[in-house]
Amino acid sequence: MKILITGSRGMVGSNIIEHTTANKHEILSPTSADLNLLDAESVKQYIVANSPDMVIHTAGIVGGIQANMAEPVRFLVDNMQMGLNILMASRTHEVKWFMNLGSSCMYPRDAQNPLSEDLILKGELEPTNEGYAIAKVASTRLCEYINREDESFLYKTVIPCNLYGKYDKFYPEHSHMIPAVIRKINDAKNNNLKSIDIWGDGLARREFMYTADFADFVYYAIDNFEVMPQNINVGLGHDYTINEYYKKIADTVGYQGKFTHDLSRPTGMQQKLVDDTKLKAFGWQPQTTLEQGIQKTYDYFSNEISQ
Repeated sequence: MKILITGSRGMVGSNIIEHTTANKHEILSPTSADLNLLDAESVKQYIVANSPDMVIHTAGIVGGIQANMAEPVRFLVDNMQMGLNILMASRTHEVKWFMNLGSSCMYPRDAQNPLSEDLILKGELEPTNEGYAIAKVASTRLCEYINREDESFLYKTVIPCNLYGKYDKFYPEHSHMIPAVIRKINDAKNNNLKSIDIWGDGLARREFMYTADFADFVYYAIDNFEVMPQNINVGLGHDYTINEYYKKIADTVGYQGKFTHDLSRPTGMQQKLVDDTKLKAFGWQPQTTLEQGIQKTYDYFSNEISQ
C-alpha cells in the first residue's frame, strides 16, 4: 500500500516511519518544502502527482500550555487549515483511506473521566489549548461527514492520549510535560539546584503513552482499518499525577533535590484519561511501561539532544 504520512519529521511521523512494519508499505514522507499543507493548491498537486492509497495525517503545530497560550491564533488557524486542505484534496482525488490524528484536547474540560469518544462537542473546552482543540474537532467532524456522504471513503480519527518519546521536543516553551520535565530536572541536576518548581499543586492527572507504542498501533490499525471504529481513543487505561511524573523522572535522571509548588501557575484540566473500551475491543494494547518509556526517552535526550 502507498501511504502518505504528513508531519513525517515530527515525533509521531518519525516513529511511524521508523517502525519495523514500515517496509511492508511504500511510504511517502515529504518535508514541508515538498508539501506545504497550508497551501491548498500545493496539497492538491502533491496528491494528484503521487496518488496515495492512504493518508495518515500527523502534521500539526504542537506544544504545551505555554506555547498554546502564547500563540492561540497560530494553533487554531494553521492546524485547521492543514487539516482541511489535506482532507479535501484527498476526498476530491479519490483517496479512499484516511487516518486523522486527533487529540484528547478535543474533550470537554469538565467531562467525566475516563473520556469516551461520544463526548466530543458535549461541553466547553479547556481554555489553555482551546484553539488547537477546535482545529482538531473540525478535522474529526469533517472525516465523519465525508464518510456519511459516501461510505466508500474510510476517513477515521485516532485520538491518542499524550505522547512522548524519541524525536520529542525538549524545550519548555514548545514541549509537552514529560520532555520539558526531563530537561528541567536534568538541568537542575547539572547545576546543583536544591529545588524545582512544579506548576500548581501537582495533583492534576495525565496519561502519557510512549510514541513507539502508538506507531505500533498505527500499523495494527492499517491491517484492520475497515473494522476500526470511526473515532477511537488510544491510551493506557490508567494515569498518574504530575507529582508522580516528576518523581519518576527524577529517579531516572538521578536528581536528589526537593520539589516545591507554584500555585500561581495554570495546570490545565484536572484529569485527562481516555476511555480505552473501544481500543480493547479492537484488540490492541501498549507494551511499554512508564518507567521503560522515561528511561528510553532520557537516553535519547542524553545521547542526541543535550550534547
